[in-house]
Amino acid sequence: MKKIFYKGRFVFIPVAIAAFLSLISLVVMTLWNNLLPEIMNVSTITFWQAMGIFILSKILFGFGKGGKMGPGWMKHKCENLTPEEREKFRSEMKERMCGWNRNYKEDNRPDKQTLNS
Repeated sequence: MKKIFYKGRFVFIPVAIAAFLSLISLVVMTLWNNLLPEIMNVSTITFWQAMGIFILSKILFGFGKGGKMGPGWMKHKCENLTPEEREKFRSEMKERMCGWNRNYKEDNRPDKQTLNS
């Protein structure tokens, strides 16, 4: 039984990938042809154009949420910091933000209420 599955996966996996790509291309084509011609005044597309759009979007925007940038990656990275390292990290991040969205008054800069008065 194990040998049959081992040999069969070389046929099953490419067929499954082709079926998935075809299904996604059909969905992209259907959504494009039903929504965009009326909304943005564009022409309809074919199945192969829909497949090209899907593949291009995957190349440009990525293939999923893998890698180090998953949910909570910064929290996991900061768990093992000592209090001194955390304070150093906070001060470096405050310097990098260049005053963007500051809610603290450490350096005697006027806050928004003082400027608006």
